[in-house]
Amino acid sequence: MIRRAERIGFLALPGLSFLAIIYALPLFMLLLKSFQIDGQFSILEYVTFFSDNYSMSVLWRTLRVAFLTTGLALLIAYPTAIIMARAKGIWLSVFLVAMVLPMSVGVIVKAFAWSILFRTRGVLNDTLMSLGLTEAPIRMLFTETALIIGAANVFLPFMVLPIYTVLRQMDSRLPEATVSLGATPVFRFMNVTLPLSLPGVVAGCAFTFSLAISMYVIPSLIVGERQQTLSMLTARSFLYLRNEALGATISSILLIIAISVVLGSSWLASRLGARQ
Repeated sequence: MIRRAERIGFLALPGLSFLAIIYALPLFMLLLKSFQIDGQFSILEYVTFFSDNYSMSVLWRTLRVAFLTTGLALLIAYPTAIIMARAKGIWLSVFLVAMVLPMSVGVIVKAFAWSILFRTRGVLNDTLMSLGLTEAPIRMLFTETALIIGAANVFLPFMVLPIYTVLRQMDSRLPEATVSLGATPVFRFMNVTLPLSLPGVVAGCAFTFSLAISMYVIPSLIVGERQQTLSMLTARSFLYLRNEALGATISSILLIIAISVVLGSSWLASRLGARQ
């Protein structure tokens, strides 16, 4: 067993070394940069960030958008995953293609498409006015609502696929057994389907939240500079303000949030798996 573990570790060494050099080392250097000012150790940038009202408003806006995007994606993804789990044959292939194919399209293309839809003279406003629902165009572009809708659409596959995978592996005889015992559809869903699908829900929420909190292209195209997010503030610090310490500080805060989400979701998934 020891020799086998040593062999596995030796085989994994090139991949681990590559990850350490390409990912771990730059992240460590970025974290180190956030604690340096003129070559001296300092936490001044963190104190400045958390004491600045504008920076805190950007932080709370970023968290709010990430939470709302994750919630909206979950509301759409869960029924979709249930339908996909019950689909068979050609319909299952159609659903899988519909989920996977958009992932091959660049984020810029999808975000720009949503910016076209949300324009003052875009498809949505023209449709609403042609149906007589509105008399004048509604301001949709450059709003937080538009950002949440666009981001939820882009990240939807990352929510659907984990839930679908868990539901697909669920024993179909369990809901049938509850029916034979006289359980109502609501009772069957709340006490059988939902608890067994929670690991997929946790994984999907972790994926979507991590992507939503660090997105840059989508808010840049849909809301622009009017409503900054942490990722946009990071780019502004590096590219325009030339303040590497501030940019590294904001990046480190995003990294800490992402790591916390991953660790928290892993712990929650393990607890749910132990109960089942």
